[in-house]
Amino acid sequence: MAASSGRTAALAAARADDSKDKRQRALDALAELEAAGEAVTFPAVARAAGVSTWLVYARGVREHVEATRRRQTVPLAARQANATPAGLQVDLVLAREEIKRLRAEQNKLQQRLRLQLGAEIDGPQRAELIARVADLEAVNRRLVAERDARSSEDRVVQRRVRELEDELAAAREGLRRMIRSENSGH
Repeated sequence: MAASSGRTAALAAARADDSKDKRQRALDALAELEAAGEAVTFPAVARAAGVSTWLVYARGVREHVEATRRRQTVPLAARQANATPAGLQVDLVLAREEIKRLRAEQNKLQQRLRLQLGAEIDGPQRAELIARVADLEAVNRRLVAERDARSSEDRVVQRRVRELEDELAAAREGLRRMIRSENSGH
């Protein structure tokens, strides 16, 4: 039991180290994207860091991404004050590209959500699995108890068999002596 808890603690520590490393990679990628002047989005940070998008949305990373996105957002009044027709045209093209990218990302996320929901509907419910595991553990405990009881009974029977064999050997030896004495007495 102690070895099992030691392995569990080691696995938990390894998972914590891995999580810390991934979070640090996400924060480093975020800083690099911001320094390069690239648009900071959750998927962009996840791709740059080589981590899951889920991690980037997790508490502890999400706040940094949102803060960076706020810093990158230039107020509308400041943009309009310096706006030229060519600059507005570039902004329009960039906005359209961003809209296309966001729509593609939205479609991808919707598809993933559909698959996940389908898997949840098709798969057994968590409560059913927990109940099934509990039943299997109870059966396992009963079988272990039966095995131990049979093992104990087996030891008792083996001891009794040895005792009976000893008694049989003694009876045979006594019978041989009696036969010899009867044969020598005639």
